[in-house]
Amino acid sequence: PAIDEDNLPDFVTSAGRPIAIPYNGAVARVLFGPIAFSRVRQWIANGNFDVLHLHEPAIPSISLLACWAAEGPMVGTFHAAAKRQKVTFAVAPILEPVIEKLTARIAVSEAARETLTEHLETDAIVVPNGIYADLYRDGVIDQRWTGNTLGFIGRFEEKRKGLDVLVAALPSIIAKFPDLKVFVAGPGDAQEVLKEIDPYLHARFEFLGRISESEKANFLASVGLYIAPNTGGESFGIILAEALAGGASVVASDIPAFDSLLGHGAYGTLFASEDSQDLAKKVIALLGDEEGRRVIAQRGKKYAQEFDWDFVAEKIYDVYEMAMVGGSRVTLSSENRAWNKFLGRQS
Repeated sequence: PAIDEDNLPDFVTSAGRPIAIPYNGAVARVLFGPIAFSRVRQWIANGNFDVLHLHEPAIPSISLLACWAAEGPMVGTFHAAAKRQKVTFAVAPILEPVIEKLTARIAVSEAARETLTEHLETDAIVVPNGIYADLYRDGVIDQRWTGNTLGFIGRFEEKRKGLDVLVAALPSIIAKFPDLKVFVAGPGDAQEVLKEIDPYLHARFEFLGRISESEKANFLASVGLYIAPNTGGESFGIILAEALAGGASVVASDIPAFDSLLGHGAYGTLFASEDSQDLAKKVIALLGDEEGRRVIAQRGKKYAQEFDWDFVAEKIYDVYEMAMVGGSRVTLSSENRAWNKFLGRQS
């Protein structure tokens, strides 16, 4: 899907404009329908692909349409980690043929794999999301963000990102560190968020808006602690991998995906999810222990190399080779039973 179809690189084909829908505590942009399906079929017919790699093929958007439209080697990557919902039962008859067509399946984490197993009763190989570790490793310390500072990156207006948990922890932290500052980067309306925060805390916050990748690297290299207070709906936590690569000392909620990524506390500090007092306790301890922060940050920085694209791409390529064992190529499907079933037609 593409909002702006006029400024796309030559290698990108647009299937049309997406629509925004609430999904898993966030907003997903999806595209579905006969026009998109026609464009996807044309793209496959002209592509001469060795393998088709589809992200979230169980969500009603382009990947699902591509899976219906194609035959041959197909790899599906599943990102979501969510509790089973009623809608899962409703769409199961449509999704089952899709899952069966996939030659190989990847889950980005154990949490995503467990969701796939529970919802669709199938399994997957775990291959993490990739980052450009060198970009974050080379971040430059910016004195504006150093000292007794807390950093937060994300869509801060989304409840599941947990900014309110951090806000609730601040009075206890400020009592110990009166010069504390909180820097928030990411999209959202800062003024709307500040309306929900006690005015006496407003001066503690600086909202940076969207920042570039190079600015993010500098930010992560500079802040005293990086805070990830997310309350759920996360299957991986790519910002945590980036923070570790950037040398940040990370404090994160103990939701399953974060607990796993941080090695159950080996590479970052975990606090009880949605427990602001536990978060305050962990932050106070770390801000008072510069050497402890340095040690765990160095350990995390080394570990983050496991998420570098040089390593992750090799694992994905291994899955491609497994998918292509039969020697066939991607072709256009000659039947559309799943699409017809979705439309209520007789096949």
